[in-house]
Amino acid sequence: MVKFTRLALAVLSGLFVAPAFAEEVPILRIYTYDGFAAEWGPGPGLKAGFEAICGGCFVEFIAADSSIGTLRRVQLEGDTTEADLIVGLDTAIAGEARATGLFADHELDLSGLSLPGEWTDTQFVPFDYAHFAFVYDTDTVPNPPKSFEELIALPDDFKIVVQDPRSATPGLGLVLWIAAAYGDRAPEIWAGLKPHILTVTREWSESYNLFLEGEADMALSYSTSPAYHIISEGDDTIKAALFEEGHLAQTEVAGVLKSSHAPALAQKFLAYLTSPEGQKQIPSTNWMFPVIDLGADLDPTFATLPQPEKTLVLSDDDIAANGQRWVDEMLAAVL
Repeated sequence: MVKFTRLALAVLSGLFVAPAFAEEVPILRIYTYDGFAAEWGPGPGLKAGFEAICGGCFVEFIAADSSIGTLRRVQLEGDTTEADLIVGLDTAIAGEARATGLFADHELDLSGLSLPGEWTDTQFVPFDYAHFAFVYDTDTVPNPPKSFEELIALPDDFKIVVQDPRSATPGLGLVLWIAAAYGDRAPEIWAGLKPHILTVTREWSESYNLFLEGEADMALSYSTSPAYHIISEGDDTIKAALFEEGHLAQTEVAGVLKSSHAPALAQKFLAYLTSPEGQKQIPSTNWMFPVIDLGADLDPTFATLPQPEKTLVLSDDDIAANGQRWVDEMLAAVL
């Protein structure tokens, strides 16, 4: 998940750059998205924590503008990539990533995870999750819509901002959410939403800023987004609208590349990422739920966030077979 600032922060590519170490110092190179690597994201804490236990390694984050961007880079580079692993893919694109044949099995025991469903993936390791949701400000929207159809029925001057599914995982998540909820009726839903869409932005931060600036009534984000405003700003007016048809969950994942120059170190990082020490870095920096039970180490604000009663599910096979068609239907309807 791209991270929160009051307004959009500039893209921070290559935030952590490896110094000139002697060759015997192992360097772990991680492709991720800019918000993860940013100083306000989980990257710095995870880097410091892992370097303290890895026995003299150095962690270098190499950031792209989105998790989709990290996958595209690895697809272009193939076996020649300098990355040892990717952190920040999600379940919507994990199937495409798996199909590249570039990723190794993680070989971890993940039986202790706490997720909306059972985790059986042998290549990708989850590290956080949340449901896609539209957020609103109770000061300006006291009675939010309770479904996509209620949203469509509102006057056309009720505006939302969404993201492009070709460049932003939340935008792709919305496409899959509507497909999971409405099936063959998805084009009808998109046609109904079109008058309400103020703009389709390339990335999440652009649309979220438009919402924060009062340009739109609602923005596509996450059910956990209000936690940022409560914890960091003391503002409890930002809420997530819960829809009766249910919500699709985004689970973010990490995977080791077969071409890694330090595969054992990369797998050790995955184990750290899902450990209590690693997971403590996630919620109040990435503003998502952890994938293990942190008990008292999880800010109690997260327990107060209303969550969907129904979680919608699409399989990798469903996405592989229909994903491009669903994206094309969305683009044809709204652009």
